[in-house]
Amino acid sequence: MKKITPKVICAWINQRDEETNKGDYGRVLLIGGNERLGGAIIMAAQGAVYSGAGLVSVAGHHVNRSALHARLPEAMFIDYTDFDYLIEVLPRFDSILIGPGLGLDETAQNLLALVCEYATPNQRVIIDGDGITLYATGDYAKPKAALIFTPHRIEWERLTHTDTENLDDMKNQDFAAEMDAIIVLKDHRTRVYIGEDIWQNIYGTPAMATGGMGDTLAGMIAALMGQLDTPKHAVLTAVFLHSYIGETLAKKKYVVLPTEVAEQIPFYLKKFSETDGNPY
Repeated sequence: MKKITPKVICAWINQRDEETNKGDYGRVLLIGGNERLGGAIIMAAQGAVYSGAGLVSVAGHHVNRSALHARLPEAMFIDYTDFDYLIEVLPRFDSILIGPGLGLDETAQNLLALVCEYATPNQRVIIDGDGITLYATGDYAKPKAALIFTPHRIEWERLTHTDTENLDDMKNQDFAAEMDAIIVLKDHRTRVYIGEDIWQNIYGTPAMATGGMGDTLAGMIAALMGQLDTPKHAVLTAVFLHSYIGETLAKKKYVVLPTEVAEQIPFYLKKFSETDGNPY
């Protein structure tokens, strides 16, 4: 098992070239946020914007438009019931995140089916939260895009149809291979299953045990997909930064909020991009 360490991450986060623009840092689509769970997709969007994505669009329930723009004017909005428009614009994005606050109703099912059908091989699809619960039913075609799942333990049980007490690293790795996907298994010490490798996060704190943390992480993963060299680098960097920032904040705080983690991302990306392997 490999450890996700600061030294590893420093090798992957580069300083931005002078001659670049927003089109060089990824176009991200986030799908979720029904009429009851708008906060989830807004936190995912904040994670994506603060992680440096060039362009971020949110497809959600129309009741969330004002809240999103009040909180995060950098993000664009699409009414997720406009399926024809979503099909039209879907190929324009480099990465697609579906699931935070999505719900499980017919609209949610149709949105996941749309992504699974229309995502292209050159895209990356991250499935989180309710998207995992829906995908676990087995009624969806595997997307042609590179696929990433970000389950917590209960969602992993749903996805594998196996009690986690009967799962170990080898079995988890076998499931990841069977799904042809990267698996970010969220826990106190998150583990990431990528091909033949298993990576363990060495940071994290119970101060981060707050609703919305997973949404923020998913948004970070989606954003870094368009900036780092490989999906592997994007996933591991997001997992590391998310927990590293949270643990750092927890030195002075009893509880760390997802929005507080997101606000610190640009500072830590800067810090790690300017080091030679030793961020301290």
